[in-house]
Amino acid sequence: MVREQYTTTTDGTHIQRPENQCVYKIGIYGWRKRCLYLFVLLLLIILLVNFALTIWILKVMWFSPTGMGHLRVTKDGLRLEGESEFLFPLYAKEIHSRVDSSLLLQSTQNVTVNARNSEGEVTGRLKVGPKMVEVQSQQFQINSKDGKPLFTVDENEVVVGTDKLRVTGPEGALFEHSVETPLVRADPFQDLRLESPTRSLSMDAPKGVHIKAHAGKIEALSQMDIIFQSSDGMLVLDAETVCLPKLVQGTQGAAGSSQRLYEICVCPDGKLYLSVAGAGTTCHENSHICL
Repeated sequence: MVREQYTTTTDGTHIQRPENQCVYKIGIYGWRKRCLYLFVLLLLIILLVNFALTIWILKVMWFSPTGMGHLRVTKDGLRLEGESEFLFPLYAKEIHSRVDSSLLLQSTQNVTVNARNSEGEVTGRLKVGPKMVEVQSQQFQINSKDGKPLFTVDENEVVVGTDKLRVTGPEGALFEHSVETPLVRADPFQDLRLESPTRSLSMDAPKGVHIKAHAGKIEALSQMDIIFQSSDGMLVLDAETVCLPKLVQGTQGAAGSSQRLYEICVCPDGKLYLSVAGAGTTCHENSHICL
């Protein structure tokens, strides 16, 4: 750039015009130019490093057009191959494994599965801990592969839908309250015991109670009374031999009598006792046992 100096004069005055004194050149020179080139070079190096890091991250994380690493994006959703670790909660509508492998959920503390309603409240919870499996829900149900209910639990009752409920514990099953069932049966060649150690044992049925032993005997043991009661019917003892070995025996017959025949007598309160048989009934002679 050329800078010129102008001087105003009056007519008749002659002043010689000064020549150009200074010329400025356009551009960056010297140390400024070197700093600019160094800065551009530094930016280029940073760009190359970032590009190399981006390529390395894409390579390590296995980025591809279908997903990242073991994660694949399919038309049915997301697919994970191998083992995966989640550090925060996982929200999904459906989780299932491949056809040829099982689904494993593993944690160092516990595994919790929650179901929430539209308002975000927990309506069902399954918690698997190191010592206990806890289910929190209004109803818990286990179905077979064809959809048949096998086991159902709610606040009012427990329903077992299988054809047979087997208790394999050596002490059997303990019920603190009543049990309603159409059949109680032991395994083959095993004894069936119905026992109440400190209370009474009662068996009621609207159309009768049937007790049957195909190969063995039936014993009824009690510290107090054993009562067979029929409100509308009779008590039938149908057997080839009915033994009552501990019945109270009345007065013996005449001395030297060797017939050893007795008759069974009944007191007004239902008590049984034996009386020596004679030509006629001898129950009235031994009725003092009823007193």
